[in-house]
Amino acid sequence: MQNKLIIFSAPSGAGKTTIVYYLLKKNRGLAFSVSACSRKKRSHEVEGRDYYFLSEQEFREKIRNNEFVEWEEVYPGYLYGTLKSEIERLWSEDKIVVFDVDVIGGMNIKIKYGDRALSIFVMPPSIEELERRLVNRSTESREDLAKRISKAEAEMEYASDFDVILVNDNLEKAKQEALNIVEEFISNQ
Repeated sequence: MQNKLIIFSAPSGAGKTTIVYYLLKKNRGLAFSVSACSRKKRSHEVEGRDYYFLSEQEFREKIRNNEFVEWEEVYPGYLYGTLKSEIERLWSEDKIVVFDVDVIGGMNIKIKYGDRALSIFVMPPSIEELERRLVNRSTESREDLAKRISKAEAEMEYASDFDVILVNDNLEKAKQEALNIVEEFISNQ
């Protein structure tokens, strides 16, 4: 393998995680980069599969030790980042690393790895549709929903900074388009 990376970023609710899981099932040469975070683990989440759950203190210690490729304090006290050791682990297994990260994290990874990285922004068809999707998930309080929508509007301003904008107005179509884009990137030496 060529030590490549594929970055998926999007506002929450745009469908990037669904698309990433589809790609991981379709292409065995891909491997998911598990991010680290400082938030509490949700009941359905598994350590090392969904995230590496760290205390805020542990996370900040790893920042001081320069152990992250990128990190961000998404909300006060809520830190998310990509450990260098995670990328190295996957590359040592001859995998192409796939990221499901926030927009700023995605841009930072792209800047660091340049042409070895493909950055894909998953765009919702509209902010209204994004809000509908988030409401239907029923995982957010009204206050958290308002924060996510506000953040999504700001994140969508960065879409043109990505290599590809993938509009998810039809999930099946978006999954197939993503597969085609990724396989073309992989095949280009």
